[in-house]
Amino acid sequence: MAALTIASSIRLSSGFNIPLLGFGVYQNYDARPSVLEAFKAGYRHVDSAQMYKNEAAVGAAVKESGLNREDLFITTKCASKSHGYESTLKGVDESLDKFGLDYVDLFLIHDPLSGSERRLATYKALLESKAAGKIRSVGVSNYNIHHLEEIKNANLEMPSVNQIELHPFCQQKPIVEYRKANSIVVEAYCPIIRGQMENEAITRIATKYSRDPAQILLRWSLQKGYVPLPKSATPSRIQSNAKLYDFELNAEEMSSLDALDRGKEGQVSWNPVDAP
Repeated sequence: MAALTIASSIRLSSGFNIPLLGFGVYQNYDARPSVLEAFKAGYRHVDSAQMYKNEAAVGAAVKESGLNREDLFITTKCASKSHGYESTLKGVDESLDKFGLDYVDLFLIHDPLSGSERRLATYKALLESKAAGKIRSVGVSNYNIHHLEEIKNANLEMPSVNQIELHPFCQQKPIVEYRKANSIVVEAYCPIIRGQMENEAITRIATKYSRDPAQILLRWSLQKGYVPLPKSATPSRIQSNAKLYDFELNAEEMSSLDALDRGKEGQVSWNPVDAP
């Protein structure tokens, strides 16, 4: 495989590039200091959401950083309570206002819990906002295959991204396989299992490379072709989670991590992919 760097990216079906390593800000209400630290560590991709209530803080960090807007990739999401055509159009404008940005790089439907009719209305509103230049790429989160098929059957442009819980204990293989045939990039939330990393295989590999377990898990995710979204408010952890590019897991080590899949039993977050 080509050598990975913190600047590595992958092309989305929308034609835009997404950095392979993202910085999550879930439960980080005053995200400005953390995002500034992440920018110092080399991150250029920040994953926010309307329900995180920190879009303004992320936007403040973007402005304060002095970085070129075109070099950054900013994501937000709308949860089911705000789904619907008109409410989504309004929500896009509200998010842009909070960020203080002219566009967001990626806008996701946060969950599929609003039902088929409202999901599709929300998706159409996001596509309209994309056509208006307010969004560069449209995606979904926590979608299972039948939710994605719903979009396909409506003859709509398929999402560029599906963001799901994804790590060695919870690999969601059917969804991951589906994306390969449909040009959907998979983003991995909870990539370091919310710190629940006690496992012989993970520890053994971490010891070999003199790394911490989180770095091993993130490297696994990158080598699988996923876009991991580690989150932290601790500067030292933000820095270490970005130091992933001077070692590479071999095929045997990747296989030993692949073998840890526990399916649904491996989940560490509330995961609505089985919603009707």
